Amino acid sequence: MIDSHAHIYSEDYAEDRTEMLDRAWNAGIEQIWMPNCDHETIDSMLELAEKYPGKCLPMIGLHPTYVKEGFEKELQIMEDWLGKYEFIAVGEIGMDLFWDVTFKEQQEKAFLYQCGLARKHNLWIDIHSRSAFWETVKLIEDFADPGLSGIFHCFTGTLEEAQKAIELGFKLGIGGVATFKNGGLDKVIPHVGIEHLVLETDAPYLAPVPYRGKRNEVAYIDLVAQRVADLKEMTKADVIAATTANAKSMLKKVAQ
Repeated sequence: MIDSHAHIYSEDYAEDRTEMLDRAWNAGIEQIWMPNCDHETIDSMLELAEKYPGKCLPMIGLHPTYVKEGFEKELQIMEDWLGKYEFIAVGEIGMDLFWDVTFKEQQEKAFLYQCGLARKHNLWIDIHSRSAFWETVKLIEDFADPGLSGIFHCFTGTLEEAQKAIELGFKLGIGGVATFKNGGLDKVIPHVGIEHLVLETDAPYLAPVPYRGKRNEVAYIDLVAQRVADLKEMTKADVIAATTANAKSMLKKVAQ
């Protein structure tokens, strides 16, 4: 299995990071993809990438909730790193209008700029979109580059939104919300082809049932795989095989 989105560098694992990762490897995890947040998370993320080469793979990007005054300096740091280190994607980037819309315009500028960085470096993007799906779609359409692709991480939208994301050439990152009683994905996943899905945890956030509300960890992705299997009336083994293949296809350099 591949966990396509996990913040394993988080301070939430300060006491037992090695043990948490051991549980992940023992659960059959092949790789963990690490999204970045801002300049302060880069060092701890890359430390894990160096410690677990080929297993903990880093992205680079400015998370939308970290877009504040002076965000241009943060973008310059991201751009500088892209020129000197091998990343699998630009992320996580996007729009978040859930808590605060103060920096909506700056989030839009940061997203479009980072889309440009992704295309320049032949990478896909990992999208964070909260209470901003259609706003994010508009930006992608305004960017108007058919070569732009990636993952809508932590997808929790409607079937219409899922179909739009797929139409734009993106995969859907399915995580713990799929296990929530009122998460809504039971109305979506059965109608979306398995070829469009990848699995994720977003650890330490959004732990699946029965751990909901507690610290999430990578090994729990097995519960997400089982839930997708149940919803799609497939075996868990087939879901794991398909989503792992989908994820691995993302690791190929995007065509220019």
